[in-house]
Amino acid sequence: MKIQVLGGHGGLAKGFSTTSFLIDEKLLIDAGAVAATLTIEQQTNIDFILISHCHLDHIKDLAFISDNCFGLKGKPFEVYTHQTVKQIIKDHFLNDIIWPDFTILPNKNNPTISINAIAEEVKFSLGDYHIIPVKVNHAHDAMGFIIEKGDSAVLFTLDTGPTERIWEVARQQPNLKAIFTEVSFPNQLSKVAELSDHHTPKSIEKEMLKMPQDIPIILTHLKPNYQDLILKEMQGIGNGRVKVLEHDGEEFNF
Repeated sequence: MKIQVLGGHGGLAKGFSTTSFLIDEKLLIDAGAVAATLTIEQQTNIDFILISHCHLDHIKDLAFISDNCFGLKGKPFEVYTHQTVKQIIKDHFLNDIIWPDFTILPNKNNPTISINAIAEEVKFSLGDYHIIPVKVNHAHDAMGFIIEKGDSAVLFTLDTGPTERIWEVARQQPNLKAIFTEVSFPNQLSKVAELSDHHTPKSIEKEMLKMPQDIPIILTHLKPNYQDLILKEMQGIGNGRVKVLEHDGEEFNF
């Protein structure tokens, strides 16, 4: 799997884009930066989109890729997310008030974007990919994803506080190659992190004890205004298997 970090931050500023990961140019995980970083032709090549939860930094570019690719694809973007998230997007985002409802445009039988509800821990397939969605400790039925293709699997839990079940499921995956998870706030904001279900360097260090051993960990979702401090506090954590994403645009192959 080729994984492109279109956006890997927990905030938006010059040089910092919000969460989007593109796998093999076809499967998108979260839609925080896809319209701003890909050409329209590249956007039309995307077939499937997994949405972890409903926060704006993970869904905002559903609006713009729908607008950009309207009438160009011949088939809808197929979005997969929890039923709670699907309903929130329909009620509060693509609702003909905040943005046109591209789930019925140009018409119900030929929409620009189709949103499908998925259930936690019910494995499903999209083309060559086999996906296990697992609930994590974040707002409004947020989920992480274990994505398998061939003999490789990669875990994404991009917004989460301390959680349990996804690590239990991960330990059952013999072909797990990498873990993408998050560290959002510096240690001095541990209370903010706790209240918003995010991690600090201290809490992610404890969380690593739950993760499968000897698997590379890539940490994302750093708040741009605290990135330098978080990087300093992360020094020495993880025994060499941790990479903290400082820059968007990086690429991984697993």
